Amino acid sequence: MSVLSIKNISYQYEGTRKSILKNISADFESGKVYVLMGKSGAGKSTVLSLISGLDLPTGGEILFEGKSLRQLDRDEYRAKSIGVIFQGYNLLTNATALENIMLSMNISGSREKDKKKVALNLLQKVGIDKETAKRKVLKLSGGEQQRVGIARAISHNPQIVIADEPTDSVILVQYYPKEIPVILFSLSILISFITDRQSARLYSRVSVS
Repeated sequence: MSVLSIKNISYQYEGTRKSILKNISADFESGKVYVLMGKSGAGKSTVLSLISGLDLPTGGEILFEGKSLRQLDRDEYRAKSIGVIFQGYNLLTNATALENIMLSMNISGSREKDKKKVALNLLQKVGIDKETAKRKVLKLSGGEQQRVGIARAISHNPQIVIADEPTDSVILVQYYPKEIPVILFSLSILISFITDRQSARLYSRVSVS
């Protein structure tokens, strides 16, 4: 059964007649990796915002575990069910790597008793040791910030992970939780994805045009 489905979605900006998206459909199952492909301006980022619950389609439906996002508390959906790896990282730069992870867990309502231990273990899995975890994000390299962003995205055990233009973040393929679907948004990721991580299984490509 699909954990997420988009059914004939379309999208228009308010006050315009031009459709950014028109009749896009796809199903996303647990434990599989998907790549959303399309030329610049095709609407990939718009699909990202819709799947993330930041906005609703003007036509069609997005279903999460069989329920329309129109019927769900989208704030709760974003906090608990979706993990997003942002192209620009979007980390709290004046906080430490560890604090970024723990804050994400607190916002999601994580019931882990020892959040610090869980966060440190998660950071270690993506190559951030304890000493680095205690450094401010501003003091981290770009690669280290990418890894923190990945750890944050999966820190609250979301049902879906979305990676926005993760061309330089192929480490995601090595560390993503195998039991949840991962949706990659990029035209160029396919090359680095297949070249650098042959063991990862690319399940499907979803085209937007």
